[in-house]
Amino acid sequence: MDYMLQWRVLPLLTLLASFLLLFYIQNSSKSSQKECSLLPYQHYWITSKRIVTPQGVISGSVEIKEGKILSIVKEEDWQGKSKVGHIVDYEEAVVMPGLIDVHAHLDDPGRAEWEGFPSGTKAAAAGGITTLVDMPLNSFPSTVSQETLKLKIKAAKERIYVDVGFWGGLVLENAFNASALEALLNAGVLGLKSFMCPSGINDFPMTNSSHIKEGLSVLAKYRRPLLVHAEIQQDSEIHLEAKDGSDDAHSYSTYLKTRPPSWEEAAIRELVAVTKETRSGGLAEGSHLHIVHLSDSSSSLELIKEAKNGGDSITVETCPHYLAFSAEEIHDGDTRFKCAPPIRDAANKEKLWEALLEGHIDMLSSDHSPTVPELKLLDDGNFLRAWGGISSLQFVLPVTWSYGQKYGVTLEQLALWWSERPAKLAGQELKGAIATGNLADIVIWEPDVEFDLNDDYPVYFKHPSISAYMGTKLSGRVLATFVRGNLVYKEGKHAPAACGVPILAR
Repeated sequence: MDYMLQWRVLPLLTLLASFLLLFYIQNSSKSSQKECSLLPYQHYWITSKRIVTPQGVISGSVEIKEGKILSIVKEEDWQGKSKVGHIVDYEEAVVMPGLIDVHAHLDDPGRAEWEGFPSGTKAAAAGGITTLVDMPLNSFPSTVSQETLKLKIKAAKERIYVDVGFWGGLVLENAFNASALEALLNAGVLGLKSFMCPSGINDFPMTNSSHIKEGLSVLAKYRRPLLVHAEIQQDSEIHLEAKDGSDDAHSYSTYLKTRPPSWEEAAIRELVAVTKETRSGGLAEGSHLHIVHLSDSSSSLELIKEAKNGGDSITVETCPHYLAFSAEEIHDGDTRFKCAPPIRDAANKEKLWEALLEGHIDMLSSDHSPTVPELKLLDDGNFLRAWGGISSLQFVLPVTWSYGQKYGVTLEQLALWWSERPAKLAGQELKGAIATGNLADIVIWEPDVEFDLNDDYPVYFKHPSISAYMGTKLSGRVLATFVRGNLVYKEGKHAPAACGVPILAR
């Protein structure tokens, strides 16, 4: 009798347990969604009079479901469309693909007091950046092996508010070791990064064109890029460092002389000799070389243009600080403006804008490179001793827009420089455009709203005082940022949980 009762009850208990498990999973998912997003819907519409798409700026609606863009409907077709889901109307605000910053130093793990994943990605979200690619140096240890990449991924877990990918380092210890590079690439880095001059970081030594050639040959079969800091130190010009103890060290012009355009030209001349092999039929066909933070708009840029015209697989970026500032404006002792390569004169800045607008410079990046205020020597003002790097992560969209108004920059150009082309460089096929099937990575912003970057303005990266942009007036206020459909930032408030995804190449 007991056996027969057990036989009948057991299936009922199993069924009940299944229902309880399903209920738990569904509610857990809802709870997780609530923590990840300030908008409690998985299926909703974003409407606006200005939506930036690959086909141009339209008035209409974007349908989002479970993190992806399900459809895009023009205003004239909206009335006949069957609308299922919540509607968020942003009226005249611009709806644009989220920015992709391929050049940021978040310094985590090991130097989180400089920045760190939580503060850096909160700043990114507040600035409309939905994807960052973290540089392999300034964290400790540097990301130069499979093992050190694992440390980086562990540090990012549940601590990033936007998606974060990782570049690996091409350094002396792995450049001629194909199996070590392959292990790093197989572990998921999106590409490699090297320096042709001292990096300032002990475990990230400089490389030369021979190392770079080897790196490209390994990268060819992975079809991932090699990013290069293109400066080569010229022995005849480093004598200025001897003046470190004099008053001249507080003059920006003294620092500028220590890193002349010839450093960039020398490095790029060597690089374009190597990139010939990236052409169709070359030994490194399939690889790609990307020059980071170009500052010299003369000979260096001409070399890049010639290489492109010859069929080399090569791209180049510059940064907002080279487009916003000029050497003549930098006051003596104001080390917030120190970076490498340096900010050059006003004529150079004009030529950089010209090259960007004409398509010779492919994209923009922040090169967000923070440190602790003590290393910036803000009180001392010694340019030759201060740490170099511009803190800018939260401001790059309004900076590009504000300073670009003089040149007639359009919303489509912003999307090209900050989203579409960076997505291609980083191998992110489902990012970089508001298009059906893509991930719902979106920034909502008001181009005409001005604001002062003063002490009252909420800044989310760790050390606002070291940013060269503090004290300026900008146009272009970010209202909201969506990452994979999650509303991660809205008018000064972030989602409760850090639900960004670490991006690994496969």
